[in-house]
Amino acid sequence: MTAPIRVLVCDDQVLIRTGLVTIIDAQPDLEVVGECGDGQAAVDLAGQVHPDVVVMDVRMPVLDGIEATRLLAGAGVPRPVKVLVVTTFNLDEYVYEALRAGASGFLLKDAPPAQLLHGIRTVGTGAALLDPEVTRRLVGRYAARIRPAEGAPNDIPLTPRELEVLRLIADGLSNSEIAAALVISPETVKTFVSRILTKLNLRDRVQAVVYAYRQGLVT
Repeated sequence: MTAPIRVLVCDDQVLIRTGLVTIIDAQPDLEVVGECGDGQAAVDLAGQVHPDVVVMDVRMPVLDGIEATRLLAGAGVPRPVKVLVVTTFNLDEYVYEALRAGASGFLLKDAPPAQLLHGIRTVGTGAALLDPEVTRRLVGRYAARIRPAEGAPNDIPLTPRELEVLRLIADGLSNSEIAAALVISPETVKTFVSRILTKLNLRDRVQAVVYAYRQGLVT
């Protein structure tokens, strides 16, 4: 049998944290290996229990979820840990920064349990979790804060078709939506996405969205 996905839960609100732990631990394919109430504790504990996924709140004492995510999953981390950010979208101005810091995805705190569990499994298997509609709202709201990189977009090593797919990813479209928009098969879209990530040395779709906005490919 496949080993369960090891999960570390980090949230400073005890009731929410307890609820998350209870929901996750009830699943046969998931295992809570630790819980804590601040970002620094998450970083320290992750080094001890080696989780596959950290369910991370953003606003916490001592060290917030953004900095904790950067230390756990950011560029240059020797053994990055996958981070799933769980946040209150309408109140949290920093969730986008958490994605830039290296998070593999995000969910809203009022998401149903089934969606939370699906998110953990998705991130745990190495995929990114981006809800298309929420992504459109999120990136659209914070895109103005991203400073475009110099030399863009002429220096981007992608074909015209790959650039087109990247723009659609940044718009928050799923693979099936991209396939419909470009009148190609979902399998072909997957191939394009894989090539884009490889060429740009990006980990997942989250980083692809950030890259597209930094390069000024979408506004």
